[in-house]
Amino acid sequence: MSKIVIFGGTGMTGTCAVRYALEKGLKVRLMVRNEITVPEEFKSMVELVQGDVVNANEVENAVKDQELVCVVLGTRNDLKPTTVMSVGMMNIRKAMEKYNLLKVSVCLSSFLFFEPGKVPKMFTDLNIEHQRMLDILKASSLEFRAILPPHIADEPSGEFALAYDKPPNLSRTISKIDLGKFLIDSLFDDKHAKQVIGICTKP
Repeated sequence: MSKIVIFGGTGMTGTCAVRYALEKGLKVRLMVRNEITVPEEFKSMVELVQGDVVNANEVENAVKDQELVCVVLGTRNDLKPTTVMSVGMMNIRKAMEKYNLLKVSVCLSSFLFFEPGKVPKMFTDLNIEHQRMLDILKASSLEFRAILPPHIADEPSGEFALAYDKPPNLSRTISKIDLGKFLIDSLFDDKHAKQVIGICTKP
């Protein structure tokens, strides 16, 4: 049974990743700031570690003894400038390097495929933060899977398309269920190692 620690596992996409990881038979550890945010449906099925991604020691504690890492950090609907996610990503990277972990999947945004001037202004600050996270991954020795979804939709699972270093451009959405599933499944397929991956629902 593979052991995986998930950061951001209580958000919309994160809960889908957790649910799928449990269905897949993985032993799941969640790092959370507050246990109250953990859905009752799987609270008893996961190992909870309290902490904040900006605290390096707490991140180390979450990563220790694990085999796989999944990062689904988000800001919910807060689009103000932030460095919380990139600081967290650096802490996760350092903890993985300390404990010789290699495989990590990270949810970012398809806006990273855009030229900076073409990113909608309301998402500019968030995109800059996502770029910082991607730069941290690319500068590491980790076998990262950087997954860049378009709009994450609250819709049923369907067929989806993938492309490396570009968006598939078949649609502008991806089901949260399929994104959560791919965040986990990509860790078990070495062809995705060190790749920047576009994903979208097939129309």
